[in-house]
Parts: sequence; structure tokens; C-alpha cells
Amino acid sequence: MQTALRTSLPETGLASRANFAPHARVVREERPVHTSGLPLSIRGLRKSFGDNEVLRGIDLHIPAGQFVAIVGKSGCGKSTLLRLIAGLEKVDAGSISFGDQVQPEDIRVMFQEPRLLPWARVLANVKVGLGRDRASGDAQSRAEKALSEVGLADKRGQWPSVLSGGQKQRVALARALVSRPRVLAFDEPLGALDALTRISMQRLLERVWRDQGFTAILVTHDVSEAVALADRVLVIEEGRIAHDVLVNAARPRERGSVELAGLEGSILSHLLSADDRT
Repeated sequence: MQTALRTSLPETGLASRANFAPHARVVREERPVHTSGLPLSIRGLRKSFGDNEVLRGIDLHIPAGQFVAIVGKSGCGKSTLLRLIAGLEKVDAGSISFGDQVQPEDIRVMFQEPRLLPWARVLANVKVGLGRDRASGDAQSRAEKALSEVGLADKRGQWPSVLSGGQKQRVALARALVSRPRVLAFDEPLGALDALTRISMQRLLERVWRDQGFTAILVTHDVSEAVALADRVLVIEEGRIAHDVLVNAARPRERGSVELAGLEGSILSHLLSADDRT
């Protein structure tokens, strides 16, 4: 298993890169063996909607294959940042660049709503994710493989209307995975699920990320979800990155552990104190 060296956080569990302890210990963190993901560099990114400046100069580098979570209170700009990365919004100023030539199928987005086609069966919904390759000779086998990866091979002929909420999101995930994306952006994909289904889906997201090695970018309001899944948590405040937090906990992570609870508490304390300042 390949490993990557990371410096640990101070004992508070929350720090920007500039505030690391001067003698931080070095730990090893397991990463996917095969990294197919793209690196991402953002410089001076700005975005406004009318007179509302949502992003106010974002500078960020994400290494290939890293799992990054973005948190912050409503309206801070986190979903706008994700949509700009995915090419769903136009950049006003600054740049977003990847380390290679990007094809349409290289970047995929999974939304909070499954957005399945009600008139198409499950397998056909997954094929939609192939885009221009839907008519290729191996389209069906690729869609079937994606369904197997999310544990829904037996639902291939079902209509979306008979699926549970969690199953619909698994179909949406299979649709995103079928083109083997190099960057997969998640915009609150688990927000509408019940607690147990959400934990199950979190484990599935982590497993497919480790298996495929894509670069993952997750926007979430759930700080516990962020620290459970991500290598790194970005805290957005007023259109800027206020904190860049490394999560060094070994995988698979033990939810409810003292280590994760401390980190979650530190991030929440910062977000709540930011509310008090406004």
C-alpha cells in the first residue's frame, strides 16, 4: 500500500496551514494504491451574482486523488466553489486548472437530489452517465459493472419510483462512476437520507474512492461527515478559505472516536464563533 506523509494538527485539532505546531509529529496515512484523479489548482478565484460577491479570492491546490470536504454556514460560497470547479458556473476572475487535458467525462457531479429519469429503468439511468459513449458496444456492460460497484446489480430492471431514497442515491452514484471520472464532486448528496442510510452511503463513498482513486470534493453541512470521510477539511467564511484542516485519522475511521470527536468539536466551535461575530 502506498503511503503519503502528512504533518499532524496541533492538539486543538483545528489550524490553518500557517498555524501548525512547530514540532508536529509526522504520521503515515494510507492513500489509494492507484490514483487516477486530477490535481486541481485555483488562483485568485472570484465570483459574484449581481452585487453579491460570493467568492472573494480563493487560492487552493488539491493533489491528485485527495478527498477534500468543504464546510461552512449557508451562503458562505461552498456550493458556488464546487459548481465552478465542475464547470457549471462561469468564473468572473482568477483561474481553475487541472494537471492534464480535461475531457467532459473526467469531471462528474453528484447532487443532493438523485435526478433520475422516471421514464427510464435503473440500468438506462446509469447509462446516461456515459454521455456520448451511450451508444458504444460496451455501454451495457459498463453500466452493469457500475451498478455492481454500488450493490444494486439486482435492481437493473426496476423503475426509479419503487426504489428507496438510499437506493436512488446509489443509482445516482453509479451514474456518476460509470464514466470513470477523474474528479467527482459531491454537492450535499446525503443530506436527505436518514441517519443509518447516511452512514452506509458514507462508507460506500469512501470505498469507491479508495477503489478508483479519483479526486473527491465534498460539500456538506455535516462536520462529522466531513471528518469521517476527508483527508482535508476546508472551512469557508465570507467567500474565503478561513481554515485548511488536515485529517490524519487512519482508515477505516472509527465514528465517535475521541480523535474525530475532538476535531469535529474544534471545527464546530469555530463555525459557531463565526456566527457570533456576525
